[in-house]
Amino acid sequence: MIDKVAKDSEMIGIVDYGMGNLRSVQKGFEKVGSTAHIVSTPAEIAAADRLVLPGVGAFRDAISELKRLDLIPALKEHIAADKPFLGICLGLQMLFDVGYEDGEYQGLGIFRGSVRRFASREGLKIPHMGWNTIELKKAVPQLTGIPSDATFYFVHSYFVVPEDPSIIATTTTHGESFVSSVSRGNLLATQFHPEKSQNAGLRLLKNFARSMEGQGSTGNSHELPVVSAQ
Repeated sequence: MIDKVAKDSEMIGIVDYGMGNLRSVQKGFEKVGSTAHIVSTPAEIAAADRLVLPGVGAFRDAISELKRLDLIPALKEHIAADKPFLGICLGLQMLFDVGYEDGEYQGLGIFRGSVRRFASREGLKIPHMGWNTIELKKAVPQLTGIPSDATFYFVHSYFVVPEDPSIIATTTTHGESFVSSVSRGNLLATQFHPEKSQNAGLRLLKNFARSMEGQGSTGNSHELPVVSAQ
């Protein structure tokens, strides 16, 4: 259930459809001085000014749950209105046309393209798990202040293959170069987990929530906490 939010403040909503580390994401926002609320109904999603779609698990199951809960129309309306949106891991993959995990399944179709598995090869660990660097491909407001060789935390066996190269924000190499985030307008979706990525991840969350700074009772900006190296 969503908490009551003052009408004069913007609201960050984290979508709960039963498949995501919601509390980890929520704690990430707390560390940068923002409050994020769990949203689980179409009405609550519609009320959110900024929306986060996390996800851990199978593509098919995630889409099935979004359909069962009737959340897809509200998600698409939020994105179509170019309201700030952050997809994380499976929340990136579901934005594409089709996923090929244990079959062929239709995604949300926000972007043209597919979700494919890393090709097996000698010495390559699948899933891709742990810290890896990103390479910036274009200027993205949500990645402001993050160097091109920053490290982020990954846990995945599948990656997105966009048809439109202009949406590619970052790439990463794991046996092969793959798209590790996409961006269009106020939408950013990442294969990596910013909530688990220490200072670089906290910077991303702070950038995503930046319009909330100066609102509320204190109006104070929040410095990033110092986190020890991984």
